[in-house]
Amino acid sequence: MFEQHVKDIINNYERKRMANGRKKEIRIKEVYEKVPKIEEIDKEIRFTGISLSRSILMGQGNPDEIIENMKNKIEKLKQEKAILLTENNIPLNYLEDEYDCTQCHDKGYLSNGSKCSCFKQQLINYAFSMSNLSNILEKENFHTFDINVFSDEPYEEGLISPRENMLDILNVSEGFVFNFDNANEENLLFYGSTGLGKTFLINCISKALLNKGKMVIYQTAFKLIEILESIRFGEKSNNNDKYNLIFDADLLVIDDLGTEMTNSFTNSELFNIINSRLLANKKTIISTNLSPKEIIERYDDRIFSRVFSKFTILHFYGHDLRWEVK
Repeated sequence: MFEQHVKDIINNYERKRMANGRKKEIRIKEVYEKVPKIEEIDKEIRFTGISLSRSILMGQGNPDEIIENMKNKIEKLKQEKAILLTENNIPLNYLEDEYDCTQCHDKGYLSNGSKCSCFKQQLINYAFSMSNLSNILEKENFHTFDINVFSDEPYEEGLISPRENMLDILNVSEGFVFNFDNANEENLLFYGSTGLGKTFLINCISKALLNKGKMVIYQTAFKLIEILESIRFGEKSNNNDKYNLIFDADLLVIDDLGTEMTNSFTNSELFNIINSRLLANKKTIISTNLSPKEIIERYDDRIFSRVFSKFTILHFYGHDLRWEVK
């Protein structure tokens, strides 16, 4: 089943390239009809390139001089073409190839032969049933984040307003994305009651990192433990890839920590994931409705120690936004 999905992904890349190629042909035809001179320039550029190859192969003159002269000629033709495009209100890149992924050019593989992050993310989406995440992230991201939904009125004595608090959290979250590639051991723990924006902000971070070509796994703690149980006690040969992805993903989001059943197995597995990712300098975000005191009571000392020494702890508070926004 997994192997078939890999084949489907590769076939989809081919369909994307063919579709984008057809779109480019339509754009070229459209421009040539509007500005015939551009077609003449493109033909001359191609002819100049062919002439360059022939001249070098036939040993006609100094190769370096031939190349330099041809380069200058092609550059002048390109400049003339750019002027014509601009004069006719056509974007300079309108006739260029378009790709859904600029890293692998919709091939799925990089020049060094390794899988592109977009390929790996599709494997993640398949393995962890995250296919609906892209639709959510189109609605919940930094561009749609509205700080004004948070109250600027004092919430509790000694605390800044929920809006000021969220501005601080937003600043940390944006910094987390900006500095993501740095070896800074920065991880995040969001805690607070439901309906305070924890999941929305995690979606903002996930969307920004996916746009940067990072691999993101997003699972509730309950679902993650369910997956780990199936891997540990199920058919391992079918689950090795899924298990490895948990540790290899650039960002692992464990949402709703505390909703899973807590026992020696879950404690051991959670510690293994958190600790292994810390040692590999892989970033993790944990979201929970539990307070720090409740986390101490629920999980063993190893988990508490790693989380509260290696994670930035961010407290969400205020009124339930699910009711306020309505």
